[in-house]
Order: sequence, then structure tokens, then C-alpha cells
Amino acid sequence: MRGRGGEEPKSLMPGADVVLVGLFSAKDKEVDEKLDLLAAAVEALGGRVVGRHIQRRGVSHGGAGKMDLPFSRRTLLSTGKVREVADACRSAGVAVVVYFNPLTRHQRTVLGDMFECPVVSSDDLLERRV
Repeated sequence: MRGRGGEEPKSLMPGADVVLVGLFSAKDKEVDEKLDLLAAAVEALGGRVVGRHIQRRGVSHGGAGKMDLPFSRRTLLSTGKVREVADACRSAGVAVVVYFNPLTRHQRTVLGDMFECPVVSSDDLLERRV
């Protein structure tokens, strides 16, 4: 999958200030470890992690049946969290946002426009072992 400008996601990392973003279940006890692994992948490619933003999906406001659903199909996050990440990206001059979660091409485009920088998924950077 290529970035917004057509470049390979891994080629965006050298020298880039990067923000990590993820949607996680409130029950997930390994969030820090997962983001540490993602941060290590970014740093191995020459990027520098300057922030982390986490959205937790709990069992309130709809129950356990919605645990695996994103807040928004366009952004995966709540409107407030998207605004928070966008503000942080602009104020820190972030070059790339890396989502822990898989993203569609449409989500990358929407989020890239909102954050004013390329958005990639951890799937682009990590080889996942099943």
C-alpha cells in the first residue's frame, strides 16, 4: 500500500517525526507493549515517535456487542479524539501518523486530509505473525 503522495510507507520514516494512534478494547492489557513494538519499528526505519494517542472502546454506551466496532468507519476514532490528534500533529509539525489498526485506502485519505500528513497502518511496517 502506498502513502498519499504515492511513496512507499517505509520510505516516509527516515527523519520523520511520527505520531502513533490506536483504537483498543478497554479490556486489552497489552496496549503499551503493542505500541512499544510499533515505536521500535518506526525507529528502526529512521523515524522518531513524538506522541501516542489511544482511543479505548469500553463496554459502556452500547455494551459488549459494539466492542469490536470503530467509533467511526471513516476514522476509527471519536470526533473529539480525531480533533485532538489533528491539533497535536499541527502543533508538533508531525510528518507521518501511524495507526496501529489496519486502514482502508479511503480511511488513509480522509485521515491524511484531517491530520495534514500521510497516514499509514502498522500493517505497512510490521510483519505480523499469526
